[in-house]
Order: sequence, then C-alpha cells, then structure tokens
Amino acid sequence: MSACGTRAISIIGFIGSVFSPWYRWSGRKQPENHCCINVATYGPGGRFTMTDRGADALRTTANTFEVGPSKMHWDGDKLVIDVNEMGAPPMVTRVQGQITLTPRQITNVEMPLKQDGSHVWRPFAPLADIDVNLEATGWQWQGHGYFDANFGTAALEDDFSYWTWGRYPHSQGSLCFYDADRRDGSQLGVGVMFENDGSIRVLRAPPKVGFKRSLWQVRRETRADAGYTPHQVQNMLDAPFYSRSAVRTQFAGEEIVGVHEALDLNRFRSPLLKPMLAVRVPRRRGWRFTD
Repeated sequence: MSACGTRAISIIGFIGSVFSPWYRWSGRKQPENHCCINVATYGPGGRFTMTDRGADALRTTANTFEVGPSKMHWDGDKLVIDVNEMGAPPMVTRVQGQITLTPRQITNVEMPLKQDGSHVWRPFAPLADIDVNLEATGWQWQGHGYFDANFGTAALEDDFSYWTWGRYPHSQGSLCFYDADRRDGSQLGVGVMFENDGSIRVLRAPPKVGFKRSLWQVRRETRADAGYTPHQVQNMLDAPFYSRSAVRTQFAGEEIVGVHEALDLNRFRSPLLKPMLAVRVPRRRGWRFTD
C-alpha cells in the first residue's frame, strides 16, 4: 500500500494456480503446468492480470522465480519483481515495470492451517518497504509492504468452506489475523503481532466482527475491539467468491487500516463459476525463453 493510502499493488506467484479454472479442469495432476505471476493494481487506472501458463514458461533457480515475461529475483536483501503482463478484459492493456520489496526482517514462522500439515502459512516478511515503478502515469510510489506464502497438498475448497485473512500495520509492528472454517467442522483462529524489534507475539485475538458484504455479497468479517465495527475504506478486488479490500478496524484501542481478504470456497466449488473465471484468467500453453 502507498504511504498516502490511495494506491496498492498485489503480486502472487503460483506453481499450481489454485484459482485457475484451467488447473481445476486439468485434474490438478501437474502443478508446474499451471503457473502464473498474478499482478493487480488498485487505485486510479488499476488493472488485473492473471495468465495461466504451461510448464515451458516456468524457470527457477535458488534466487529466481520466473514465469514467462515476468519474474521475482532476490538481489541481496531485496526482492525485485519485474512484471510484463496484459490486463484481463475489459481493461486489456499492458502492466509493465518493476517493484522492489525490502524486508525489515525475515521470520522463521511456519504455521499449519490444518493439523495434518496439508496447508501451511509462511509469513516470510510481515514488515517490509515497497518501491513501485510501473510505466503507467502515477504508478511510481513508495509505501509499506508484506511478503508471505501458502503451501498446500490438497485443493483449498476440499478442506475449507470459508476463510478470512487480514494484515494491518500497527504502531507496534505488523498485525495478522487468520481465520478459517474447515470442512471437518473445526475452526482456525489466529492473531499474531510481528513486532518492530523482530520479536513475534501470539495474541489473544479480539472477537470476530462481521461488516458489510462485498459487491458480490461475499460475507466478510475480521477481528476488532469489542464494540467496534470494521468497515471498508477502499475496494480492491471483488469477485463472486473472493473479496480483497482495505479495511479499517481497531486493536488495543488503536484504529488501523490494512488489507483484508475473504474467500467463500463453497461458491468457488461451483462448476458454474469456472467458465466465468476463464474469461478473466486466459490460458497460454506455449513459451520460449530467448536468453
């Protein structure tokens, strides 16, 4: 998110593109044959890009993750992301440039989202600085960033029915809430404060509080001090099964604004949804690297 709070960017690298209909239709047998670097920009002139690419487009080394024309690369202590993607319909324009993420700390935290370890959350850098330099007018800015990963050996919709996640910059550090309803009837509810001094504190999380549904009527909730009602301050991504937005909430008496996500996996399971997604997530099988 930009320091002024008017712009934001999200970049996700996938091996096994979990939200791709093409990966689902393939039977999810070859995750490397459905890879992607998804880039979405939020604010004036925002764009969404998500191209499902084949195994020929995937190239990795110890320091580099490359998918077709875009890549992520560790340069010392900085993660440099070069993007060159095409926006999804109806805004089919190029999104090109470089983003640099500089972690303030790297954690060793790894948290299973299920007891069997089939889904794992790995918050690598909950505190980071970001420098965005895209070619589009107005898309050169600095702000605060965050870097994590999720790993899984099963489809999300097979093991979860709903989850929410939120990351909120706080005067004490970076605050994360992770909540999920599992298909076996159990629930996940975790709050973690990644302190400015590098320490990590598991919280007794405040109560879950519902707030206004998204435009697609996706149910939304996050954690907040008792008596406080969270609310959206910026819409980012709105899909029939998924909401990403900037949300204001309150923790320990301090109002905070961060990125919130809600995912309705019952809706995502619907076969009727997959053809709709295919319009926004094109499939490109072939690729040849020239270097």
